[in-house]
Amino acid sequence: MLFNIGSPASRRAWARSCVLLVALGLLSGRAAYAQDVGLTLDEALQIATSRSSSIQAAQASVRGSSDVVVKAGELPNPTLNLSVQDLPVNGPNALTIGQDNFTMRGIGIQQEWVSPAKRRLQTSLANRVVERDQSTYLEKVAEVRQQAAMAWLNAIYAKQAVALNQALVDHLGQELAARQASYRGAKGTAVDVAQANLTLGNARDELINAQQDAKTALIVLSRWTGAGNVLQVSGTPPEFESQVPSFSADHLAQVQPSLIAARAAISLADADTDVARSNRNPNWTWGLTYFKSGGKYPDYVSVGVTIPLPIHRSNVEDRDVAQKSEMGTQARLTYEDTERQVVADIQSLTAKLAGGRERLANAKQTVLPAAEQKVQLANAAYRSGAGTLADALDARHTQLEADLQVLNLEREVSLVWAQLEYQVLPTDLTASQ
Repeated sequence: MLFNIGSPASRRAWARSCVLLVALGLLSGRAAYAQDVGLTLDEALQIATSRSSSIQAAQASVRGSSDVVVKAGELPNPTLNLSVQDLPVNGPNALTIGQDNFTMRGIGIQQEWVSPAKRRLQTSLANRVVERDQSTYLEKVAEVRQQAAMAWLNAIYAKQAVALNQALVDHLGQELAARQASYRGAKGTAVDVAQANLTLGNARDELINAQQDAKTALIVLSRWTGAGNVLQVSGTPPEFESQVPSFSADHLAQVQPSLIAARAAISLADADTDVARSNRNPNWTWGLTYFKSGGKYPDYVSVGVTIPLPIHRSNVEDRDVAQKSEMGTQARLTYEDTERQVVADIQSLTAKLAGGRERLANAKQTVLPAAEQKVQLANAAYRSGAGTLADALDARHTQLEADLQVLNLEREVSLVWAQLEYQVLPTDLTASQ
């Protein structure tokens, strides 16, 4: 594309293009950087919202409906009329124009007149359509942010699960070696060796499963970020704290996309009803025609008006108003139902989050310290000769399994937190729309 930098419009277009290119360069650089050091949660959210095809499609819809707003406030295009009247079909002047005295050539223009009040209502309706499309855009943004956050959390916890499962396999390998040494020294039994082999085999199976989960989680994250193949993630999961349960009903209506969309549907239905009500009074069409006569007769000018007669108003226009009004009632009832559903979902997720955090606190305060204490006691007993190596290895095995149990619980709680936290949008984003 070539630009003439001299004109203000061209300078603005050039500036927009530069900003776009810089933004794309920054996004590409961030995506490439993420492949080396791992994708953080904030980077995943930023890249997902900037590259989502569904978000871009919703933005295109908003731009398209915005273009119609100006059109809605304009008068319809005028109509040009060309005519020939009283053209003879026989006689010496048959099918000739301009020779017969009675033949008239006409050129005229007609304009349907739409009152300024009607045009204001039509413009308002077009603006409400834009708001509806904007609410759809916000719903897509919230969905992408929520899914990207959940995908990242799944990936980061899957990565940690692989590390813990690998540590468990390594530990069980040491335990198997110890059991085999005890058996060879006649201090253990073949059953102990077989049991250690079985436990190690199961742990390896869990490790393979964890590795597959990690790969799948990265694939899902790649789908939502659109950043190519995400190879790894980095960072720590955020604290499981959410302000959403404390939002008032009014604030929630401003940041929850489902409620924003439901409220936009009410405004659209009301505007549509106003337009239908204004259409009870039909538009008049005015016309002006200039006629040029043949022969010696003078030219003429004709002025006319076409007035539709709403003789079936009660069965046509009034029915349309009633139908649009019922659509408004439907939109209001839908909003009430959506509001109840959103509040119920928030309360349910809040209860799940509170229960999960309580379980996590209990596990970290009781299970993990007990497992750590068991390891310390078993190691001390082994060093003093009062215990066996098998007891020390078994204690470490128990500790690793407890770590895995807590990690899985953290993963469950994090997904509940993401569903709660990311079902709303930042205030600055909704305000800009």
